[in-house]
Amino acid sequence: MMKVLLPFQAMNQYADQVPASYRASACGPITAASILRYHKELTPGIGQLYRFLGTTSLGLSAFCFIRRLKKWLGPRYEIKRVRSIGQVKQELDAGNPLAVKFDRYFSLRWRQQTTFAYHWVPLIGYEETEDDLLLYVHDNGQKNRPSNLRAVSFRKNRSVLSFIRISPVQRSNE
Repeated sequence: MMKVLLPFQAMNQYADQVPASYRASACGPITAASILRYHKELTPGIGQLYRFLGTTSLGLSAFCFIRRLKKWLGPRYEIKRVRSIGQVKQELDAGNPLAVKFDRYFSLRWRQQTTFAYHWVPLIGYEETEDDLLLYVHDNGQKNRPSNLRAVSFRKNRSVLSFIRISPVQRSNE
């Protein structure tokens, strides 16, 4: 059984530097900023990133997340969906955390029991078990608690997950 866990410093969407009116729906911008910080990329303030990504009080769609990050970061970063769990594991094996969206609502799985109903989180590792794949995510914190590392079941959540790669483009010295 294999286990991968990246060294990752999570952020909290309820921290003082996040504008109070954005905190309840800042999980997408916090996830993006945390991953960019991991890659040593400077980010604007969370309020500015929140607005730039088109986040609303209802959240942030994967389409806007990808489209607007591509526009902001340009050709220096590859921003794209990762469609298979095999590719997810390859990204983590290569040292690339992923943005993960849990979405019961737009995947039409309202009644399914999942770890989160609608939430963006950084995925920083995995562990293969006998009957499942555990995904290690940071939950982006709560009002009086920092972000916690959580192991969530891929089997239980697979139908509501979207994985997004945010990684620097490797340039060859020609």
